[in-house]
Amino acid sequence: MQDFLILIWCLFVSCAATWRDWFLVLVFGIFGSSMQATAIKKIVITGPESTGKTSLCQQLAEHFHTEWCPEYAREYLLKHGMNYSYDDLLTIAKGQIALEESQESVIAIRRPAEKQHHSLLFIDTDMYVMKVWCEFVFGKCHPFILEQIAKRKYDLYLFCGVDLPWVKDELREYPDLETREKLYHIYKNILINQPVPWVEISGSYEERLQKAIAAVSLHLKE
Repeated sequence: MQDFLILIWCLFVSCAATWRDWFLVLVFGIFGSSMQATAIKKIVITGPESTGKTSLCQQLAEHFHTEWCPEYAREYLLKHGMNYSYDDLLTIAKGQIALEESQESVIAIRRPAEKQHHSLLFIDTDMYVMKVWCEFVFGKCHPFILEQIAKRKYDLYLFCGVDLPWVKDELREYPDLETREKLYHIYKNILINQPVPWVEISGSYEERLQKAIAAVSLHLKE
């Protein structure tokens, strides 16, 4: 019950759903896992900060007429500030998972079972991002995050490169190209050494969108 209440709260603070969405997630919580959409394809947009991940997530969801899961960290840091601790990152990781699962629930309830093989969920960040964040800032990672990396399953990664100009934002920390490139190689090394297919997305914003649409469309044909 506590996990379910956290899920509802995360959906509320994310401002990512309508009142109807909240009601749907409540129904899902009551009726349980029998309604879970195991056929939903989950596509993660990942990479260093200021690489257009959120915009790309929104655009892909609109193009494919589906849902997307925002980055929980943004809402959390806007509320609590940038003087975060190691334990804050664990809270953010749990909030991200709850938010992702809430969006899965919305898709599962909205779409008939026979159509769920067409369903997509675009996700703006995952536990690999939390792992990099923990290790880059604090030199260690919460066991919970590592456990979730092993447990959670995704279908495709879209890896955003650092060839876009850095855009100033109150939540962004690394404007210098050297650090951005270092993070880029950390993410790339992770993707190379994990089993899920991934595609690097580079170029202008429009080029990135077209490459991402092509990558997702190709993946759906496989």
